[in-house]
Amino acid sequence: MYTYKCSCCGEVFDEMPLCFGNEFPAYYFSVPPEEREQRIEFGGSWCYIDEEHFFHRGRLTIPILDYHENLVFNVWTTISEDNFCLRMDLWEDPNRVNQEPYFGWMQTNVPTYGKTISLKTIAIEQGLGLIPEIKMIEENHPLTLDQENGITLEKAISIVDEIMKIEHGKT
Repeated sequence: MYTYKCSCCGEVFDEMPLCFGNEFPAYYFSVPPEEREQRIEFGGSWCYIDEEHFFHRGRLTIPILDYHENLVFNVWTTISEDNFCLRMDLWEDPNRVNQEPYFGWMQTNVPTYGKTISLKTIAIEQGLGLIPEIKMIEENHPLTLDQENGITLEKAISIVDEIMKIEHGKT
């Protein structure tokens, strides 16, 4: 068992935190707070704004080569209106795993990877009750390369340290 000590506050965790995410797509924050209730529909893993901008949440996994778990980011990507409606129709259909992947643009900034908004992605349907797996397809971006090639535990710890600093308001 690997314990983790936060580099900014010293708190010790029984396990290293390896799953992070955002509650809303980045575009959500472009809508003034006083207008959000009227303009945004939100369902936890899906969201649409002004009935013309559609988003869904997925799981972006980065393999840690020398550790028994992976680094996971729950991220948001765009999705076309047609594909959004199809996903909603197929949500409780076990055959949805046979669906072709959905193209989208990243709508989450992934810490330590620079600008990740609007990177190319595909969303791959998973079994019932699971959000899609997000695969980066933006050529030569560090996030794509790390997802494809994996990272060391040392790099994962460095990423977690940076995220913890962000969460504690230290950056």
